[in-house]
Parts: sequence; structure tokens; C-alpha cells
Amino acid sequence: MKRDAERRIAELRQQIGQADYQYYVLDSPELPDGDYDKLMVELRALEAEFPDLVTPDSPTQRVSGEALGAFGVVTHKVPMLSLDNAFTDEDVIAFDRRIHERLASNAPANLEYVAEPKLDGLAVTVIYRDGKLERAATRGDGVKGEDVTANVRTIHKVPHKLKGNPPSVVEVRGEVFMPIKGFARMNRLLREQGEKVYVNPRNSAAGSLRQLDPRITAKRPLDMFFYATGIVEGGTLPDTQWGLLKALKSWGLPVSPEATLVEGVQGLLGYFQNIGKKRSSLTYQIDGVVYKLNSRPDQERLGFVSRAPRWATAHKYPAEEATTTVSKIEFQVGRTGALTPVARLEPVFVGGVTVTNVTLHNIDEVRRKDVRVGDTVVVRRAGDVIPEVVRVVKHVSDDAPQIELPEKCPVCGSEVVRAEGEAAARCTGGFTCRAQRQESIRHFAARRAMDIEGLGDKIVEQLVEQELVKSPADLYGLTAEQLTELERMGEKSAEKLVEAIAKSKDTTLPRFLFALGIPDVGEATALALAQHFGKLEKLLDASADEIQQVQDVGPVVAAEVASFVGSTEHRKVIARLREAGVHWADVEKPSVEGQPFAGMTFVITGTLDSMSREEAQEALVALGAKVSGSVSKKTRYVVVGADAGSKLKKATELGVETLDEAQFAALLAEARKKGRG
Repeated sequence: MKRDAERRIAELRQQIGQADYQYYVLDSPELPDGDYDKLMVELRALEAEFPDLVTPDSPTQRVSGEALGAFGVVTHKVPMLSLDNAFTDEDVIAFDRRIHERLASNAPANLEYVAEPKLDGLAVTVIYRDGKLERAATRGDGVKGEDVTANVRTIHKVPHKLKGNPPSVVEVRGEVFMPIKGFARMNRLLREQGEKVYVNPRNSAAGSLRQLDPRITAKRPLDMFFYATGIVEGGTLPDTQWGLLKALKSWGLPVSPEATLVEGVQGLLGYFQNIGKKRSSLTYQIDGVVYKLNSRPDQERLGFVSRAPRWATAHKYPAEEATTTVSKIEFQVGRTGALTPVARLEPVFVGGVTVTNVTLHNIDEVRRKDVRVGDTVVVRRAGDVIPEVVRVVKHVSDDAPQIELPEKCPVCGSEVVRAEGEAAARCTGGFTCRAQRQESIRHFAARRAMDIEGLGDKIVEQLVEQELVKSPADLYGLTAEQLTELERMGEKSAEKLVEAIAKSKDTTLPRFLFALGIPDVGEATALALAQHFGKLEKLLDASADEIQQVQDVGPVVAAEVASFVGSTEHRKVIARLREAGVHWADVEKPSVEGQPFAGMTFVITGTLDSMSREEAQEALVALGAKVSGSVSKKTRYVVVGADAGSKLKKATELGVETLDEAQFAALLAEARKKGRG
């Protein structure tokens, strides 16, 4: 009987695997959904009866196991590097010309290239041994990534077992992404459940793949296309890129249906224009197209620069724009009391996301652009940059009232003041203003501040509304009993949150200073203050003139810091936090003499996958660099992660060199090597 079951299980797995291939890869399903479900039911029943016959590559095992404690580190034997970018037709022409020059007499007049859309997702590598999925990992810094095998197994398009005759060991690389419709559906469900929604499909794909519990990942509508290989053993690959894509598809791996073989520069630019026209109708988000030389032997001859192949480039699309209507303009109050005008828009899909709100920064910006309620405006969003109102297309009417700065805080009713020469107007309510209090607590608990896991926006809002927390120090007196009184907070969740709050007591001085929410003090300035003074007591006793001696701290910031630490109210909060057990080690000022980055100023913007911003800052400072919170002509490099904002725009305007994460990782590695030498 067991032998019969073993035979039937093999048949069922083969039938289900073929059905998955037809449905997910060929996009031409032949097996009706009802029949597919019957096969799965039968397979599950047999595996339940004979559990020793369950194997990791069974289609029933796409969702299995418990939540992971943490992701293991995977070292890529062949580094996963990034691509150089082309932004103009001239850049593409120059790319083609460089290849001709390097190949010299070997190059035909019109070179063959493979062109395909540049997916806006997360790069992942998957290793198959003897045709079976063995391990999957993220790109990380290009050299080391995170082991996400359990989560990648849940993606239906990723086969557990390859078809045909692949090499005995083959590493295939591609992009995990989330289709636009799936993203909208998932966000709708999260919103209905009172959970935090994702900003865009790229972030949602990355966040879904990095869930510690594979069962959560399995519920997310992830997809994947493959386009390259890494290590290969016990077999050979085609000698063209186009042939490689065909081989990948023959093994049951999904490849982009938009991939095309083109000739010469005109073929590249024509493809770019065609995909640009189709971009809005694609089911997934892209931010450009990728060109790869078709000849793989020529790829090997051309080789790599330090971070990217010479034989490939990414041609990026310009910012997307769309037209919509301003339904109203409201003033939001931030943690420092600053009033920010926000335009509420009729929903519009632009740059890969649905935009409903756009900040107008300050009242001067509102007046400069002359934005009024009811106006038709152009909204622009490039990649992950924050959306902005570009211009007003048409006023709702010539006599529509202009937006005025409120005299009273819209939240607490306190007086609104605007210091001479400042763009921002501020509520004078301080901690008596619920909005300021709420934003201060949220900022204090943030990942890059005190990193209190589980203390989300909804919980903070309830804690402030019920007056359980009036300052950050009150967090450390909360009990599980108090927390269970909040909406959607069970006993286990309450206990976990209390544990997370207690865990946050062990911190660093830079994190603590950043968490306090001192006006104009970001992570870079907090790090500089900590390294300059070493001890909190020295900073508390410092004058504005002494604070101004800190690297990159000017008179305005120095005055803000001195005013904050000199405030009786703030000193009481700091004292209570220390009494509650919040502690850190003193900071030693690093020596920069002879260091590789001595005299260089770096700015970090956006989120890095392979390290926290704090870790990146510490790595740079250890190598002698200065880390600034703002971009200027003196900035040597701007390190650009996901969700980069205005700093990237400023760097572009000033012509400051930018580094993506892979470039940054390579630069750090090279500097560390020099430092050791």
C-alpha cells in the first residue's frame, strides 16, 4: 500500500507541477481550477497518511514551518552587482560606442542586445542542486545577502524542482516584485484590518519577502522574473543572453514576456520608446529598461568595473506626471510644532503608486505656486521620491480664496507664531498639544531612534488620547494590564510590547539624542554631537557657542540644541528616562588621521537593505569621513537607498556624485582594505 501511495504521490506532484508551469510561466492554463484543487486535496491526504513521504519540494510545502528567529547570512560566490544608469539617448549611444571600442575588430556594425523592462523589486538569487531548490538569498550588499529560502518557496512562480536537464548546480537570479493589482488588494485588506499600509509595490515586495514568518509571505501576492545566472557546475549554458533566457524558461523559470532581441542603438532606443508607451498598461511597476550585450563570450571579454558590468546598462525613465484636483488643504502639526500645509487630492496613479496627499512644505510654497482648493494641478513622482505639486494647470475660479496661515493651532488652539526669517510657522502648545506629543512619541519609538518594536502609529494614538503617555518617559511605566485595554491589543501582544520597551533601554548615545526629537537634529547631527561631547552631561552643560564647535553644526542648530537641553521640561524628561533605566556607553571620539575617508563628507538618504543608517554612519566615521545631514557643494558622495527624497534631488542639482548601495558597499570594502594595509 505504501508503495502505491508513493507512486501516486509522484504522479500528483508531476501533474500539479505541470499545471503550475502552464499557469504561472506559460500563462496558458489547461487544467480547470476545480480539477487542480482535487489534485491538491488528494496529495495532502496521502502525505498526511504517510508523513515520511513529504519532501521539501512538494507543492504542499510552499507554506510550512514556524516563524524564523532571524535571517542567516549568505555569501555570494559570484557577487551580485548593480548596473550603471543611462538617462538620455546620448548616454545609450555612448554605452554602445564604448562596447565597440573595447571589442575593436570583433564588433559588427550593429551589435545584438537583449532588452527587457527594469523591474522595481528586490534582487534575489536561487540555487538549484540536482534540479531541486536548495537555497534563496537577497542581494544584500552584493557580497552578502539574507537567507530567504523559506519565503521564496511560497512564491508560486518559483518552481521547487526544475524541468528538463539543467546543470547539476545552477544559480539563477531575478527580481521579486508585487503586481500593481495585488499591491492594491493587499493594502486594502491591511487598511480594513487597521494595519499599516505599504507605500509602493517595491517596498511591499521587499517587506513581504523579509517576513520572519513564511506563512505571512505566502499570503502576499509576490511574483518573480529570472534573467541571469551565477555559479554553474556540471553543465554548460548557451553562448548568448537570448539563449540563456530561453534555457531558463525551458527549466520552468518565469522570464519577462517583454524581453526582446534588438540590434544596434536604434533598436535599443526604439525598445525604450515602445515600453514607455506600454508602461502604464503593464501589470507591474518598472522604472526603466535594461540592455545586455547578447554575446556571452563578449560579455566575459568586456568584464566588470568595480561595481557593474561593462556590457549592460539600465536606461531610466524620467519622472512621471499626472493631473488631478485639490479637494482641500489642511495644516498638519509635527513633533516640533511646525505647521505643514498638505493638499488632499482626488486619487491619481502616478510613478507607480496612488497619490492622495501631497505636502506643500510651508505657506511660502503655497503662495509661490498659488495652489487653491478646487484647482487642477500637475503632480510628479519619480521612482520612490515623495510626490510634489509641480504647477497649477487651472484655478477653480479667478476669485477663489487664497490659503492663509491659521492664527491658532488646528489641533490644540494655541497661538501660531512664525519667527522672522524662518519658513516654518509653529504651534506654541508644546507637549500640551496632542499632535506634537503624538509625533514626539512616534519619533522616539522609531526604528532608527529607540527602536521599540510593535509600538505603531495606532497604539501611540490611543496612548496619547487616553493620556497614558504624556512624554517619552511615561512609556517605561506602562504595564501589560494597561495595554490590554487598548483596541486590538491582546495579552500576548501587550506582554511583547512591554518586553520591547524594556529592551530599548539598552541603547547608544547617538540614538538617544536622535530619539529626543531636538529640532533640526537628525541622525548625522546626533552622531556628531555624541562623538564631540562623549558624555550626555557635557552636552547638557554646553553653551550654544560650545555646541557650534561640533562638526557641521551652525549657529541656528546650535541655538536649537542649547535651547532644548536647557529647557527645564526637557531636562525632567531626560532625568526620568535615565531613572527608568535607559542607558548607553560613553562615546570615544575617533581619530581621522591617515584614514581613507579623511576630509570627505558623506550624506545618506533613503533606506539601505544591508545595514541600518546608523551602522552606515558608524562605518564611515570609523574610516575618517564626516557624515552630514544636508547636501552642499562640499559633499563628496551621497549614498542613495530606497525611498530617497529631496537630498537626491539636491545632489543632482549640485552635480554631487551619488552611490547606490552596491557602489557604497564596494567603496567601504576598498577603504577597509586600504585601512588595514
